Formats: sequence, structure tokens, C-alpha cells
Amino acid sequence: MLLDIKVKPASSKDAILSFKKPNQMEIALRAKPENNQANEALIKFLSQLLKVDAKKVKILKGKTSRKKIISIEDLTEKELMERLSL
Repeated sequence: MLLDIKVKPASSKDAILSFKKPNQMEIALRAKPENNQANEALIKFLSQLLKVDAKKVKILKGKTSRKKIISIEDLTEKELMERLSL
């Protein structure tokens, strides 16, 4: 499963700000965009939210950008919707 994610680092809380089917999300993170902190926080947030191992969440594109392409192994679109309760 590939996700197109826009990240808002240094926010007041970790949260999903918006979701557009099938795979676009905007996510706020408390972590700052320094020393890979926001990327690590994004992987941790997504793995906990979607109940997958953090090793299965990978940033394919955009490691230094707010717009990222994320790969989540062994997760279907149907499972994504169920885990996000949509």
C-alpha cells in the first residue's frame, strides 16, 4: 500500500488532519523537522495507528520534504479503511 502524505511538523499534537480516498493524508506531528526526528515520528505514528510493525513502514520519497510517499507492506486498501475506522 502506498500513501501520499503531507506532514506538518512542530505541531501541537500528533494527529490526522485530513484523509482523502484512496490514499492521501495530511498528518500533524509534534516532532521538529530536524535530524530526521519528524520522519521517525511519522513512521512510529503510522505503525501504531495502523497496527503494523514499524519495519514495514518505509519512506520511499520525500525524506527532506513535507510531501512524502510512504510504503506500508502487507496492508490493503480495505484494511487501511478498517484501521482508520472509515
